[in-house]
Amino acid sequence: MLILKERAEAEIEIKKSRFIAIALPTETMDDVKKHVTEIRKEHPDATHVVHAAVIGKAGTMYSSSDDREPKNTAGRPALEVLKGSGITNITVCIVRYFGGTLLGTGGLVKAYGDSTKEVLKIAETEPLIEKTSFRMVLPYNSYTLIKRLFETTEATVTKEDFDINISVEGILPASNYEKLKSSADDIGQGKILLEIIQ
Repeated sequence: MLILKERAEAEIEIKKSRFIAIALPTETMDDVKKHVTEIRKEHPDATHVVHAAVIGKAGTMYSSSDDREPKNTAGRPALEVLKGSGITNITVCIVRYFGGTLLGTGGLVKAYGDSTKEVLKIAETEPLIEKTSFRMVLPYNSYTLIKRLFETTEATVTKEDFDINISVEGILPASNYEKLKSSADDIGQGKILLEIIQ
């Protein structure tokens, strides 16, 4: 499975109706609701804000909405495109500005499906890798070596506090955690505290 690296946006126009598809990285179903709310705020004059989302390691949790378009003409076709894309942890919101011409059921299905395909064409993805969050407390004299260790274990630091000791929080591929732990033990000779955080 793949995941989205960052927000992406694409627009198509069909019979003077504008369809703006916005793809957003998403971790949970609550995130889906937040994304839809945010997009509605960004586009307060939109006729519709339809969404489709795929969540989970295996991409087996789904959400979609037609947002007052005829049933199964908007969210469902967008969701079908997402399900076939191999991308998970993604929400696509499709903003429609009505152009004055009715598209009919088939036209709507095609428009929402095509707008989803357009945003996926330009969206940057990366492989889904299970991650582990950690907290580390270390003495100052270990800091330089630990920074190098973070590079070799692909750890990303999310927070650092410099006090009597240095406290670091970060995230890394779960498969690299044991290497981080054993190397930190070697570097710190028992003076480095490392724990997994939720």
